[in-house]
Amino acid sequence: MKELVEVIAKALVDHPENVVVTEEETDRSIVINLNVDPEDMGKVIGKQGRIAKAIRSVVKAASAKTDKRVDVEIGR
Repeated sequence: MKELVEVIAKALVDHPENVVVTEEETDRSIVINLNVDPEDMGKVIGKQGRIAKAIRSVVKAASAKTDKRVDVEIGR
């Protein structure tokens, strides 16, 4: 999942070298943290959060076969 978020984020931003994706796994869930350059934050979030919601939907669909909940946190 980490690689998927990284590929999507790098395609959206102007500074792909500043994209950092980390993954924290617990018993029941996986939290993916996405950090980008402050100038690119708006591109990753999108108007009214539409891009962020789309990223989360894609990750949720990709993780459907796992028994773990996957959350994507942006800029935290």
